[in-house]
Amino acid sequence: MPHKMTLTGSATGPLREYDRYVAFDMREKGSPSAPKGLKKSTFISYTVFVAKKAFNKTGLTKKNIMHEKILIQGEPTLDIPIDECPGEIGIICFQITVLPNKNDKEANDSKDKKEAKQEVAATKQEEKQESVAKEAKPVQPEVNETPVQEKKAAPQKKQQPIQPKGTKDVVSFDDIIVPEAFLKTRPNPVKTEEVIEFVKRTGHLDKPLTIEKETKVLKDGYRRYIVAKTMKMDNVPVVYDYQK
Repeated sequence: MPHKMTLTGSATGPLREYDRYVAFDMREKGSPSAPKGLKKSTFISYTVFVAKKAFNKTGLTKKNIMHEKILIQGEPTLDIPIDECPGEIGIICFQITVLPNKNDKEANDSKDKKEAKQEVAATKQEEKQESVAKEAKPVQPEVNETPVQEKKAAPQKKQQPIQPKGTKDVVSFDDIIVPEAFLKTRPNPVKTEEVIEFVKRTGHLDKPLTIEKETKVLKDGYRRYIVAKTMKMDNVPVVYDYQK
């Protein structure tokens, strides 16, 4: 059964890409107590072979692999051609992990401690505010309800729509009868448009219509009648013929 190995460190050479895997070199300190008769080794060089799919998941690239600290777990192999394995030992990697940088870890630990202190301070502040709120006596504002009650009791006057100067009465638009003589005429469109714009601005006609009191027959103001019809007015201001 192959012997499992674990390496920790950074790549000592550039990343090499092959068909389905990538390779790079690493080294670790050799054994301080080599067998008698063998030269002591300061470092042992390794060539690590990683499947491309597993390597891509780590986020490592050709540029940063020599600057990141990585953990390799794998098995030694003798099946790799010598020209592809310059290291003393070839490693088939089955797990590769990028280890956190020491400076990053210290920064994160410092940040976590700072946030923890802030949370504790915020909790103490909230507890202090709750304690002060419980001890404080509630002050009821003085409310004078009489004016409100009187205001509610007072009947609200219904606002009457504004009517043009001289209006004597307001009648339903549908009650007005237009003589045939008026129907055969066509008021000046420019002046008619001016009256329409006036109604849009003010909400009422510029002058009242003139009608007979008993029959509701239109006597004068056919242009304003046309405008009232165009603006879909339900009621129109009038003066009566005998008042002229």
